Amino acid sequence: MISIRRLTAFLVLGAGLAGAQTRPNQVGRILEIPLQNPEVSALELRQYLIKRVPKLPSLSGPEQWTQEARRIRKRLLEDVVFHGWQKEWVEAPLKVEETGVEETGHGYRLRKLRYEIVPGFQSVAILYEPENLRGKVPAILNVNGHVGAPGKAVEYKQKRCINFARRGMLALNLEWLNFGELAQAGNAHWFGGHLDLAGANALGLFYLAMRKGLDYLEQHPAADRSRIGVTGLSGGGWQTIVLSALDERVAVAVPVAGYASLISRIERPEDTGDVEQNATDFVVGQDFPHLTAMRAPRPTLLVYNAEDDCCFRAPLVKPYIFDAVRPFFRLFGRDDRFSWHENTDPADHNYQLDNRVQSYRFFSKHFGLPSVDEEIAVDSEIKNYDELVVGLPKDNMTILGLARKLASGIRRAPIPPAGPAREAWASAQRERLAALVRFRAASVSHAWALKNTKEKGLETRSHRLELSNGLSATGVWVKASTAPEGSPITLVLHDGG
Repeated sequence: MISIRRLTAFLVLGAGLAGAQTRPNQVGRILEIPLQNPEVSALELRQYLIKRVPKLPSLSGPEQWTQEARRIRKRLLEDVVFHGWQKEWVEAPLKVEETGVEETGHGYRLRKLRYEIVPGFQSVAILYEPENLRGKVPAILNVNGHVGAPGKAVEYKQKRCINFARRGMLALNLEWLNFGELAQAGNAHWFGGHLDLAGANALGLFYLAMRKGLDYLEQHPAADRSRIGVTGLSGGGWQTIVLSALDERVAVAVPVAGYASLISRIERPEDTGDVEQNATDFVVGQDFPHLTAMRAPRPTLLVYNAEDDCCFRAPLVKPYIFDAVRPFFRLFGRDDRFSWHENTDPADHNYQLDNRVQSYRFFSKHFGLPSVDEEIAVDSEIKNYDELVVGLPKDNMTILGLARKLASGIRRAPIPPAGPAREAWASAQRERLAALVRFRAASVSHAWALKNTKEKGLETRSHRLELSNGLSATGVWVKASTAPEGSPITLVLHDGG
């Protein structure tokens, strides 16, 4: 049985080579011959994955889906998102500090906030708060995407938050890891892989960072807890659907160009996203269409761009995340709460005027506010980056620093001495490793013999190994011509393709 981790695995099987008189380039020349086109390998991998995409269930009524959504939500949070995270961190109460207040003179004020994600790791936010709050008002969490250096100061996000505040709503503008004030080298999202290596699902950190913003809004004395919303572009759109699917406090959600189904991501690699968007085990048993359906019957507007120059083009992702999910809202008799908007102006990766107006209109409708048909012009109220700086400790933790901290706490039991105890230990560890890497054995269903050589005491046979799981690998058998049957074999693996 052979386990193939990558389609590009390359095998060299050497038997009894010690006696062969080979020239330095004799084997190298054989190994350089391509045995399979890379495009064929990519196609095989896509076909392998497409068969394993979780499908939406067939349901008889809303009660059945409500129960299933509750099961998925519980499993994802307990077994996936917070896998490896300390319970006291996950359940810690909100710790937030207000560092300054600015009266703008335009009907709202700015509150600068610093809050703890986990001990030693803080983030920042800006609250746009209406001046004359009367009674309970809606509150909207605005999450960042991959906006580069401006972070929370990016122009289109400020305009959106100001418009919400000037229409009487609380608007919280969160910073995001690796952007704005959190733009430290150790906060590159791919360092999330180091958290996984240290035993904590990287998604847990990203989830805590955005959930704390939701906690703040819920606890605001003027917030109507029944009218809390979330919206964001790109990575912010991804945050929106994850948070609003897994946290039932979110009444209204407007993700913008932020995610796609596994089918879309298999078809177009540019739709794949960063490490947190591909978190370990997150799509085992469910996919992003499931998360979208878990919003039913809560109001949800999906906004995508017709010719997006980043990812998630509207016409390409719509069949899987809108058309396929509409029946779930129909189960509840609430088709009117599930909407789609395809942006054609400017049609690229954006949350510009057209998309913002759609957002204002949707939130206003479902929060019971006056209808909105245009944006309030607020260009003169936009702040520069420095004006919105909240300030973080110089020794603030980073993703990489947190991974190092977690790794430093790992303690492994000593290996038992040679004998039955070590054999039992090795067997248990082997089973644990197989489970950890999701090992599934595959047999060789056919070894395609493609090439061979036989010269100067050396024999080779080149093969394409067709595997029982639908994937394949390539390998070259190399042996001395005089090697007897039963000679020792060395298996050499190369994953460079």
